[in-house]
Amino acid sequence: MRAIGPFLRDAWALARPYWSSEDRWRARGLLLAVVVLNLSLVGMTVVLTFWQRAFYNALEAKDAAAFTALLFTWHTTPDEGFLPSFTIVAFAYILIAVYALYLRQALEIRWRRWLTEVYLTQWLGGRAYYRMALTDPVTDNPDQRIAEDARLFVEDSLALGLGLLRAVVTLVSFILVLWSLSGPITVLGVTIPGYMVWVALIYAGLGTWLAHLIGRPLIRLNFNQQKVEADFRYALVRFRENAEGIALHGGEADEKRGLTQRFRALMENWWGIMTATKRLTLFTVGYQQVASIFPIVVAAPAYFAGRIPLGGLIQTSSAFNQVQDSLSWFVENYARLTEWRATVERLTGFTRAVAVARAGTGGPVAAPGDAPGLALHDVTLGLPDGRVLVQGGEAAVAPGESVVITGASGSGKSTLFRAIAGIWPFGSGRIDLPATGRALFLPQRPYIPLGTLKRAICYPEDEAGFSDDAVVAALEAAELAHLAPRLHEAESWDKRLSGGEQQRLALARALLLKPDWLFLDEATASLDPAAEERLYARVKAMLPATAVISIAHRPAVAKFHDRALRVEGQRLVAG
Repeated sequence: MRAIGPFLRDAWALARPYWSSEDRWRARGLLLAVVVLNLSLVGMTVVLTFWQRAFYNALEAKDAAAFTALLFTWHTTPDEGFLPSFTIVAFAYILIAVYALYLRQALEIRWRRWLTEVYLTQWLGGRAYYRMALTDPVTDNPDQRIAEDARLFVEDSLALGLGLLRAVVTLVSFILVLWSLSGPITVLGVTIPGYMVWVALIYAGLGTWLAHLIGRPLIRLNFNQQKVEADFRYALVRFRENAEGIALHGGEADEKRGLTQRFRALMENWWGIMTATKRLTLFTVGYQQVASIFPIVVAAPAYFAGRIPLGGLIQTSSAFNQVQDSLSWFVENYARLTEWRATVERLTGFTRAVAVARAGTGGPVAAPGDAPGLALHDVTLGLPDGRVLVQGGEAAVAPGESVVITGASGSGKSTLFRAIAGIWPFGSGRIDLPATGRALFLPQRPYIPLGTLKRAICYPEDEAGFSDDAVVAALEAAELAHLAPRLHEAESWDKRLSGGEQQRLALARALLLKPDWLFLDEATASLDPAAEERLYARVKAMLPATAVISIAHRPAVAKFHDRALRVEGQRLVAG
């Protein structure tokens, strides 16, 4: 873990953009209101210590009238002046505390909403998510960082920041009170004014140093815990998403071994946190228990000597505890500080990884050209391990033309499509994309988003832009008419539909969206040959102006294309 200076700079770098964003005035207003309410609570706590002194003095003097007034109305004394009753102070304190929490939570959700939108925009923008998945083995579980770490960062930043502010204000307020109450003490001939203040400083300083010494291992353990928790959750999600493949393989025993291994890592780290927390708690609880009686023990000689009344003793004890609590803020919040530090480390790593991915160079440059067609110029495609799939590829496809691409498995056909889409970061060369027109890529395993069937067919366009009749017509053309009554049902359609039905749905998407350029990467491989021919014929008939570029292994597909290209020996040659 890094030193505190760079860490705090990272924390500020994460927080600063929100406070200068378009939401800054509302955020600053909420923060100001929360700060004012928290400071009001500190002021009321100061008032309560003076109320305590008057209250216990009334008990000591057996003054029933003062006792009753201090409970229910108000009371005036020569020393304290006007004092509101406990009923008034308690009611106001409760009301202010409730709204301080409510407004803080309102600020939390606004900040988290803004931060989530920023992270999603950065992660999805420029296909950074895809480049990170290929090239960044260090930044694990981006979903967890966006969802969980962002939430923890906002909550802990506000809670710790406001807590620290309140501790500082409380410290300043009660040091003055404690200084005036404690008076001087003579030790070895030296007179020390405000001796209770110095006792509180020494007590809290020693406690802070010991807490850091005992709790330091929690920094590393909390960082690791967030990682292993996310790893275990990701493994469970992946199991659920691949339930059919696991069931067909009978892989339950192996999956259980893998899940158990991940949970064991989680559990071992958790035991480490438990042990470190036990040691820290043993110290902090003991520290707090001693602090509850320590000031009375220190101030008792003055009470027994008659220099202060019972109320003064109680007020001195309360003021000492407030000063000690303020100085001990670090001790009491050490565990949360370690969690916050781990969260900042993970979000900082994620932010930097996204920035690297968005600024990354490499791979063929795919950009709109001047011509209406598609052209490849000296395109070389490689793999992350350095192997070359295609060397110096040259090709051109005119608008409305149909081309089939063949070649051995693993020769680079799908990678060529990724390069044309502009997402493949390994290689070189230039790809001139059509100057106008919309492209649609359909991979062998179609992507089906969460939501209604209509949304799945219209994806990535907004389903509101298409009538139900148009969507049903596309379903019927793709031979999925039996699904038409379920158009507005929200299901996990990638689990409800067979592989062949999923590919038909993807073709229905193409028929509905009518792209100018349609790239089919074995998009009919799960269909029987007869169905494949029928659907290819339908695509050609319903999209006559669309250029269709297909990757296929079956010879029957070739007849629906004008010509063929073949990837062979790292070369792209006429088929």
